[in-house]
Amino acid sequence: MGGQACVFYGAAEFSRDTDFAILSTSESLARLTLAMQELQAVVIAVPPFAPEYLQRGHAIHFRCQHPEVARLRVDVMSHMRGVAPFEELWQRRTTLQGEDGTLYELMSLPDLVRAKKTQRDKDWPMIRRLIEADRAANPGPTSPERVRFWLQECRTPAILLELASQYPSEAKILANESRPLLRLAIQNDLQGLEESLKAEEYAERALDQAYWKPLKAELERLRHSEFSR
Repeated sequence: MGGQACVFYGAAEFSRDTDFAILSTSESLARLTLAMQELQAVVIAVPPFAPEYLQRGHAIHFRCQHPEVARLRVDVMSHMRGVAPFEELWQRRTTLQGEDGTLYELMSLPDLVRAKKTQRDKDWPMIRRLIEADRAANPGPTSPERVRFWLQECRTPAILLELASQYPSEAKILANESRPLLRLAIQNDLQGLEESLKAEEYAERALDQAYWKPLKAELERLRHSEFSR
């Protein structure tokens, strides 16, 4: 669900860790525990590895010590802001098979884009590249679902202008339903579109900051508790 997934989708990102969305059940967490033991991984920060923290939206951070993956960090989460519950994510997942037969289960591209709408600077260029890569990989006639996804999530002004011109009826519907800035794309207002895209990003960043504020406060309490022992 992180940088490695972006690589699979053709929007290369250098990443020093691997991020996983997991189902927070006793059976799933028991299997994860065995996997982390095989990797000789240890928790490297607060919170501790416990289901209640995953269920509240925290990430658990591991550092691998097995010689074949030494220093690799593994982060796991069960709940993310603005992203569907795990069961829905799993139903919509993308499955890829490597040359050696290994199966890779990826968060679907629309879900990955939603998960990337954070307060972190590096995530917003990645959203842009993910959609640019998907459009480049699908140049011919495509499904209505993909067109709606592009119109809803594209952050490249020039491409949004092209999409609004190519799919005017779909753009009008989404402009009324969920993304008003598409009206500017329909009107071919490049400057207004660029300003609205910035405002849209800032609004999402603010929502993410508000979401994480109580979680960060809880982490600070946990850090102080660990330090005082």
